[in-house]
Amino acid sequence: MNETKAPEAPDAPEAPRKLGAKAPRTRLSKLFDNRWAGLAGLLIALLAPFVNASDYALSIMTTAAIFVMLASGLNIVVGYTGLLDLGYAAFFAVGAYTSGVLATRLDLPLVATVPAVIVVTVIAGIVIGAPTLRLRSDYLAIVTLGFGEIIRITANNLPVTGGPSGIYGIPSLIDSKAGFYYVTVGVVAIAVLGASRLGRSRLGRAMRFVREDEDAAEATGVHTYKVKLAAYIAGAVWGGLAGVLFAGQLSAISPNSFTFLYSATVLMAVVLGGMGSVPGVVLGAIVISLLPELLREAADYRYFVFGVLLIVVMLLRPQGLWPARSKEALK
Repeated sequence: MNETKAPEAPDAPEAPRKLGAKAPRTRLSKLFDNRWAGLAGLLIALLAPFVNASDYALSIMTTAAIFVMLASGLNIVVGYTGLLDLGYAAFFAVGAYTSGVLATRLDLPLVATVPAVIVVTVIAGIVIGAPTLRLRSDYLAIVTLGFGEIIRITANNLPVTGGPSGIYGIPSLIDSKAGFYYVTVGVVAIAVLGASRLGRSRLGRAMRFVREDEDAAEATGVHTYKVKLAAYIAGAVWGGLAGVLFAGQLSAISPNSFTFLYSATVLMAVVLGGMGSVPGVVLGAIVISLLPELLREAADYRYFVFGVLLIVVMLLRPQGLWPARSKEALK
């Protein structure tokens, strides 16, 4: 007698994913979380001169590297701490003019001016930040914009800074353009690594706490004013050292190099890459600095195309090209 098999029960439907559960990671997210992405970027920067070592290409790549350092410094202020700074070019100018004046007036090598640049930028950060960091939001942005213009106008009127003509004959760190590029990449790599380590430190966590909720941070014992001042000083030092590289690259500086537009461009790189994300800021700075050169064939329309592309990217990626990810999201 044949036994009849019982009909198989239909497969149970998959249980819906619980609210708050993590979505499966995509290939793109895995790429963004890859620890080797930074080393890959550094390797590309080191190998780039082997692809094109013309003076023009080296100049563009050096400018992009300096811009990366500026964006990394502003990211400490804006991305980590949430302070809207519209006058960041002021610290860039302070570093460039300090190194330029000391190198030309005292016949010092450019590298010998670095300690003085660090001291002067720290003082500038305290002088500018101490009276202004008690302000918040739009008021802080307006005050920092004003200080940025004050620094530029002061440099435009002081005899020691050369007035509107600026300073010429600043010695370079190294005579070879390729050598200067590699020195710049090395300094910028150390600066980016330092900014990343700062973000993961106890002070960096305090900065993020202040950014998320300053009142709650104050209530839990975080001295928000000291944290904001420390972030502002760190950003000032990064900007000042970038100014040294800028002065050494061009061997001439003038007030027109440190306008509000430059501050806005650096801020644009931070927002485009992803505020608070070190690799995102690096990517944003590279895009902002290189894209106009890649669009040079568009002639008079290149900045129009550049603006349209930025708008499209911000609409598609409102959190930035490489947004910051918390440790909890990566587990």
